[in-house]
Amino acid sequence: MTEDVSRGTEFPTPQETRIITVANQKGGVGKTTSTVNLAAALAKSGLQVLVIDLDPQGNASTALAIPHHKGVPDIYAVLVGAMAIEEVVQSVPHTPNLWCVPATIDLAGAETELVPLMSREGVLARALKTYLDDHVKNTGRRLDYVFIDCPPSLGLLTINAFSAAKEVLVPIQCEYYALEGLSQLGNIVDMVRLNVNGQLRITTMLMTMFDGRTRLAQDVVDDVRRRFPDLTLKTLIPRSVRLSEAPSKDQTVLNYDPDSVGALAYIAAASELANRGAYVSQ
Repeated sequence: MTEDVSRGTEFPTPQETRIITVANQKGGVGKTTSTVNLAAALAKSGLQVLVIDLDPQGNASTALAIPHHKGVPDIYAVLVGAMAIEEVVQSVPHTPNLWCVPATIDLAGAETELVPLMSREGVLARALKTYLDDHVKNTGRRLDYVFIDCPPSLGLLTINAFSAAKEVLVPIQCEYYALEGLSQLGNIVDMVRLNVNGQLRITTMLMTMFDGRTRLAQDVVDDVRRRFPDLTLKTLIPRSVRLSEAPSKDQTVLNYDPDSVGALAYIAAASELANRGAYVSQ
């Protein structure tokens, strides 16, 4: 058990590395914000956490203050077999125990370049397994969490992320049409589980951009909790100016304003995620 002394928050150390893909084919639902802030909350408690930025926009890399301009060794180089993850991973300067594999604009062409490769859907899984095994050999300690931030699509990059993970975390915006496309996402997860990665499950749903002043937001929360009672975290991530501002300062909200409602919400969500364990019945 590790403890964030400044918060009095304890996070249990998982029995094995938890690899969590954060995915939703809808854009603007708080996917990257959730990835970097959950990762930062866990890392600040002393757990060792890796974020893999698999979105060509590189927003996770920006929030973690990781250089990702053209020419920086990145996840694209890993996917096309030019480099290993160990050669491109960088330490996050503002958060100890947190590392990031950045994404550059080069990643935008990866979908096309992966098509002719054999077992193309498992490229990331194989590279990540090698890195995790080598990390234990080199440091004597395994990583506790790996978060993979996906692009807002269900293409080959996202399929690679599903193939590499055991868990899928789905951020859901508390607005109209929140559940639109969720069945398609579930179908892709089922397809990957049946054909590529039998351990993959949707284990977590996180409600984001909650505005307690509106009836609609509460209705959406109630609907999601009714449909997915075992998967939905109790914590609601609020709409917050600080959450929106933090990436422009190359920071997570936990660094930018650790006492803000957004930071406290992500600490609470990270605690739930850690304490409920890796496997939730689907």
